[in-house]
Amino acid sequence: MTVTNKQSGTNVHEIAEGIYRINTPILIEGAVGFSFNQYLILDDEPLLFHTGLRKMFPLVHEAVVSVLPVERLRYIAFSHVEADECGSLNEWLGAAPQSVPLCGTVAAMVSISDLADRAPRALADGELLPLGKHSVRWFDTPHLPHAWECGFLMEEGTKTLLCGDLFTQGGANLPPITESDILGPSEAFRHEMDYFSHTKNARAMLERLASTNPTTLACMHGSTWRGDGAKLLRDLAEALS
Repeated sequence: MTVTNKQSGTNVHEIAEGIYRINTPILIEGAVGFSFNQYLILDDEPLLFHTGLRKMFPLVHEAVVSVLPVERLRYIAFSHVEADECGSLNEWLGAAPQSVPLCGTVAAMVSISDLADRAPRALADGELLPLGKHSVRWFDTPHLPHAWECGFLMEEGTKTLLCGDLFTQGGANLPPITESDILGPSEAFRHEMDYFSHTKNARAMLERLASTNPTTLACMHGSTWRGDGAKLLRDLAEALS
């Protein structure tokens, strides 16, 4: 793990071949804290998944620079429209002139075509996008855990599921990657905050994600998880039902 900003604690860790987790811990007085993760896929056409909050842009920019020149970024991707997902989208588009927003068709239609300074590249449900050595496939997951436009990317070569707000874990000082239980902590956090939409289609969507057999779950908040991702996703489906 490389710390790229000593004041904030922002750090970078390679969680799978060519995939880097950028993490900024947030200390909250009287609480266990929180963390924000972005994921950078280093390839011929590099991709950043999650932009981070707008005010966090300098920290994430500094971290990306430790891996590659920001000007090389081709895709600025995110799961759904929310400040920590795409709050600094236009800052990234300005810093990387060859980049475009990458999102699902619903996000492009209802928000990003208007919010973004450049037209988005919209991925259809199930569409595969080659980046070079890596390829990412988009899965529509409306309202899982929230937002009509929600979706996730699966990097097929490394079996890494960029799973957004699924398995959100509280805490500011968690390891970059773990094989320990994250369902228990994430369910405790969900019961406290209730940020899920509780869509009736959750089980079917989680089963579809499980069928990709991911071995790495790249969570937006907390540790990245390594193990039998299909089982963990099915366990989440049981917990939600």
